[in-house]
Order: sequence, then C-alpha cells, then structure tokens
Amino acid sequence: MLIKVVDQIIDEDLHGAAWKLYQDAFEELNTLAVQRHMMYTSEFDEVMRDSRVSKYLALADDGTLCGVATYTNDLDAVPLIAPKYFERHWPEHYAARKIWYIGFVAVSPEHQGREAFAQLVEQMYLVASTQNGLVGLDICTYNDDVRHMSRIFRLMVSRLHGNMQFSRIDQQSYWLYEFPSAA
Repeated sequence: MLIKVVDQIIDEDLHGAAWKLYQDAFEELNTLAVQRHMMYTSEFDEVMRDSRVSKYLALADDGTLCGVATYTNDLDAVPLIAPKYFERHWPEHYAARKIWYIGFVAVSPEHQGREAFAQLVEQMYLVASTQNGLVGLDICTYNDDVRHMSRIFRLMVSRLHGNMQFSRIDQQSYWLYEFPSAA
C-alpha cells in the first residue's frame, strides 16, 4: 500500500473514484447521525480542488484507490468549524499554524479493517507530531458509541507517539420534542 499526498484532485477518473469511495463510506452514516455527514457533490468537488486542503490517498499495490482523507492547517478551509475557537484556546499554536484538522477519512468497504485506515491516520498525525502540533477531528455519537472511533484514534496515535494527550474539546447534542396526539 502506498500513501500519496496531493493538494488537488483534478484528474476526472481519480476524482470519480474518490467520490464513489466517499459515498460508499459515508452514505449510511447520514441515516445514523443527526448532522449531515456527507458533503454534497458540489462541496466535495470544491474540497478536492482546494489546494489549502491536503488529500491523502491510499493506493493498493495495483494502484486502485482504497482510501482518501482530507487534512489541513488552514482552519478557514474547514466548513462548520470555528477557527476563532481554536485561536482563543490555543493562541500560540493557532498563530504558528500548528493546528491541523481532519475533514474525513474514508476507506472503501472492501478495505475496511485493513491497513488503509491506519496508514492514512498515521501519515496525517506524523505531520503534526513532528511540529508539536494539535490535531482536531469530529466524531459523531454513532461512530464513537458503536464503532469506538475515539478509542481507535487514541490507540493508533499513542502507539506512534506515547506522550500524546487526547481529549474531547466540545460536544453538541440534538434534542427532539414530541407532542403526542390529543386524547
């Protein structure tokens, strides 16, 4: 397996393969989490062209795309986060551009549970760890409670860098008010 980092995906075949892989990885999550976890095609296209966001590609030995992830230290390039939050809480890291954000990590269904996910995550974390940086990401309740993603990230990264701290920095909950029919 080869991990390749590119600043843009403009090749139509690679872009199509990345979109298909992304859809396969996140489509079901849209039925399991309140917040939309899948970008619209236009949003995905924009991210793939945005050179501020690094695209990490996991390629099988035959060159087939089996994983894609996005990673940036330009927090203005990440929709739905507040860069000012990071600036307020970690001003020195923010000023030095030592805060990275993982937009998503998608692995094709046939490669899940294999090395693609681990290698993508390891490559991204190595960038921040060599600069004494911080890495942010969001994990929905389903992915944490059922798939134990925060635990998986913590275990994988602590294996690479034993002196790492991992903590929840924010949490959002969704509430529903139900009005039963009148008796």
